[in-house]
Amino acid sequence: MARSSRSATMKEVAFMALFSLGILWFAYLIWGIVPKEERARLQVQETESQLASLEAREAELRKNLDELNTERGKEAVLRDTKGVALPGEEVIIVVPPEEQLPPLAPRPWWKRMFDWF
Repeated sequence: MARSSRSATMKEVAFMALFSLGILWFAYLIWGIVPKEERARLQVQETESQLASLEAREAELRKNLDELNTERGKEAVLRDTKGVALPGEEVIIVVPPEEQLPPLAPRPWWKRMFDWF
């Protein structure tokens, strides 16, 4: 009977060793998955922000395209790029106003006296 209890104990030890190795192997696999999941999550967030930016740009470009498809838009582009004008139109040059210098403060009497010399 001593032999069977000893072989049962050996079987239990072998089973526990294999079970422990299995747990360590699964822990190793999980340890490798966690950084990959985090990188994937960050890439999803970055891709979503890029998509939102591109959708906003697309909306603005569509608005510009709709503007350019009108007669007024075509005329504006032609005027800006080629510098043309309709018959009878003249060039207007807008000149900024001259800067007004602040008035000079009156000189003290003793400085005016030195001007005589």
